[in-house]
Amino acid sequence: MIIRDIQDIIGSEREVQTETWTSRRLLLKKDNMGFSFHETIIPAGAELRLWYKNHLEAVYCVAGNGTIEDLATGEVHTLKDGILYALNEHDKHVLRGGSEDMRLICAFSPPVTGRETHDSDGSYELVKE
Repeated sequence: MIIRDIQDIIGSEREVQTETWTSRRLLLKKDNMGFSFHETIIPAGAELRLWYKNHLEAVYCVAGNGTIEDLATGEVHTLKDGILYALNEHDKHVLRGGSEDMRLICAFSPPVTGRETHDSDGSYELVKE
């Protein structure tokens, strides 16, 4: 059984920060769960152009607000507490923070190793061990 407290992750090697997001990685590839599990904070007003070409991702918004734009269709969807989106087709998208910070709970498959940041195309490298 794995038990983790988010307070123990904040400020540790499992927390990765950039100007446009903070990711607290609760479960990683080395935990052997078949997916990774993260708490991600998107600051108000941030804009991220992303394309997880090597990963599938499911995201559940638990606080704050923003939008996600599907770059294939141009559709823009509102994100707020209680909304889930799943990038089931490696969808290229733009994630925008709204009027307040968004707190997102995310699962990645395959799992990330822990120190990944986005490449120039908005993806995470697929790390093979």
